[in-house]
Amino acid sequence: MASSSSSGLTFKLHPLVIVNISDHYTRVKSQQAHLNNGVASPSPSAPPRVFGCVIGVQRGRTVEIFNSFELLYDPVNDSLDRSFLLKKQELYKKVFPNFYILGWYSTGSDAQESDMQIHKALMDINESPVYVLLNPSINHAQKDLPVAIYESELHVIDGIPQLIFVRSSYTIETVEAERISVDHVAHLKPSDGGSAATQLAAHLTGTYSAIKMLNSRIRILHQYLLSMQRGDIPRDNSLLRQVSSLLRRLPAIESPKFQDDFLMEYNDTLLMTYLAMFTNSSSTMNELVDKFNTTYDKHSRRGGRTAFI
Repeated sequence: MASSSSSGLTFKLHPLVIVNISDHYTRVKSQQAHLNNGVASPSPSAPPRVFGCVIGVQRGRTVEIFNSFELLYDPVNDSLDRSFLLKKQELYKKVFPNFYILGWYSTGSDAQESDMQIHKALMDINESPVYVLLNPSINHAQKDLPVAIYESELHVIDGIPQLIFVRSSYTIETVEAERISVDHVAHLKPSDGGSAATQLAAHLTGTYSAIKMLNSRIRILHQYLLSMQRGDIPRDNSLLRQVSSLLRRLPAIESPKFQDDFLMEYNDTLLMTYLAMFTNSSSTMNELVDKFNTTYDKHSRRGGRTAFI
């Protein structure tokens, strides 16, 4: 397998594809563990591999992968269910008429020789399919996403022309709806994973980490601009234009209009907090009064003389 692709294509991968593949693998692995539950096995079973198709659009030399769907795999014949693939393609075409099958996906640590058979089988749908490979193994030392994109190229090996997988670079492309969805999935908690206070603390911790990271990056940029102003480093007009454009996007926090709006929102928030506190205090007080009344009624029925204030 060659190290890198020479096709010149630019790949843009959307997070929904990664979420779909991860969800597919997690469900299959959970089902496999459920089937093997209580059955003694002489050796640990190999992690399952899942297969599916990736869909999207290609505009010139740019390939954008938007979504994916699952496929049925026949381990005996080492092939995909063709009729199921065509049916899914027809259904997706009705919902997403502009999307086309760009290739397929699978899970594993690296591309295998048997994967080329599946790759060739899809060439009648797309003459140059893309292969998205997700590595489900957890590696805490790895900072990059465990996702690789492969293309196929015809190389002459030992005088014989052969198709081999070559790795291609890609970028993550997102839209606002995807960012909200991914953030929601990242903060999901199990149903018995803690109280609302615990989830609020986790949310505030994430917000604090984001603000802390933003502050550190602003400090780096500020130090860089100060060094440029002192003449320690050469002036970069392109960078200065980008910084100026970024600053123009920030709200004018020194304007009277901003101060009025900020104080109004701040006072409304404080008022809601005070009302919530008063409501909680009134509820507690009512419960306490009910307890006093219940105790007083019991003593009255017994003929006791207990004074309550």
